[in-house]
Amino acid sequence: MRDILSPKAHPTGVAGRGPAAGPFALDDDSAYRRWREWKLAAYPTEAAALVVEVGDAAALTPAEQDAMLAVCAKTNLVIYRSRAPVDKDGARRLGERFGLRRLDSNLLADEDSISSLQVVPGKSGRGYIPYSNRRLLWHTDGYYNSADCRIRAFLLHCASPAARGGDNGLMDHELVYLRLRDENPEHVRALMAPGAMTIPANAEDESAARGAVSGPVFSVDAGDGSLHMRYTARTRSIAWKDDAPTRAAVAALERLLADDGAGVFHHRLAAGEGLLCNNVLHNRSAFEDDAGSGVTRLLYRARYHDRIDGTQLVRLWGRE
Repeated sequence: MRDILSPKAHPTGVAGRGPAAGPFALDDDSAYRRWREWKLAAYPTEAAALVVEVGDAAALTPAEQDAMLAVCAKTNLVIYRSRAPVDKDGARRLGERFGLRRLDSNLLADEDSISSLQVVPGKSGRGYIPYSNRRLLWHTDGYYNSADCRIRAFLLHCASPAARGGDNGLMDHELVYLRLRDENPEHVRALMAPGAMTIPANAEDESAARGAVSGPVFSVDAGDGSLHMRYTARTRSIAWKDDAPTRAAVAALERLLADDGAGVFHHRLAAGEGLLCNNVLHNRSAFEDDAGSGVTRLLYRARYHDRIDGTQLVRLWGRE
């Protein structure tokens, strides 16, 4: 299937309307069918199949790195389990092994651009749910970022889990695309429209003020052909394009995620475990810390403007 993304089959198409050819082009059904067959072949059905045991996640052996990359190349995510402890610098070094170097320096991150996710009343009280113990709905990270600052990958490392709860739901965004396209290609067409989803301006928090951001849900990287998704299940601070095709597409996407069926993985990160992914859809259940123990839930999160090296569509199909 080397020809699925050959140089002749990789024009970018008209801006905002998706690619003109390749598996994510709605008019290229042949390429899509070949990619779909590859995608679904031996696709994992349980979260346990996503886990790779490593000695030290901060200093992977070549074999461990290859094992992690093999899982990620198929599913866009991998869960690692490190026997050695990993600190924030170790998490950063792990990302670098996979070509992840351009950290997103958001205002709530620590000075090293890696966020320490734990309950912080000063942040949760301003509406930043990742710093609370409340549940997080389905979303991709950075859905409010502009197109030139997209979050293409992130790493989530668990230093200490909550006493109860804090489970993650995970779903490969390429599988979401596949299921929507199989149901009705017009759903994908609507979600690829440049103004499909708008995040209104944030004027309430002066420290994080920004203008409104409009863009597609699904887009294709013009350089390597990879699929990107931006989405949030929030109903506040979001505006969908007001037309029938978009409403139908959003309803179909909501049904797919609510079904919690094939393709949805559930995993609760334990201490020493982490998630490395190409910004897949994810959620989090509410959790409780044990105040008496003095141990609270703490995860390190690194967001990147890079995609995991070796998972670019043009690289994957170039090996076929």
